[in-house]
Amino acid sequence: MKKEDIPQDDGALNKLTKEVCYVVDGSGKYVTGLSSGWEVKKEALDVAWEDIANRINAAKQKVLNQEASPVLFFMEYRLMDMATVAAYTGFWQWQVKRHMKPAAFQKLSESKLKRYAEAFNTTVEDLKTMTTHEG
Repeated sequence: MKKEDIPQDDGALNKLTKEVCYVVDGSGKYVTGLSSGWEVKKEALDVAWEDIANRINAAKQKVLNQEASPVLFFMEYRLMDMATVAAYTGFWQWQVKRHMKPAAFQKLSESKLKRYAEAFNTTVEDLKTMTTHEG
């Protein structure tokens, strides 16, 4: 790509950052140039974020239907997997999986709930009610 052809479409992060691209300058040498965004990349990211939103909503519905505990909701909301949750909480993965069951979650001690709340950057009360404060 030539330096003058660097895409400057509005991207998801265009107000926060620019992306470095390797391009060819007028003399045929590779140089770096900055792109504020690329429409194709923006559309791909929009699809990915839509999929994430669907996963979060599905997890929330499972909790409301008593099929899962708030651990599943916050795991999806914070874009974590079971191994990451286990690493942040200090629980074994099999314990995290068990704590995703409503009956097991209801029996968790306050100290265990605090470990989950800290891992998910929330309070114990918000953990129990699936309350988020980000916009």
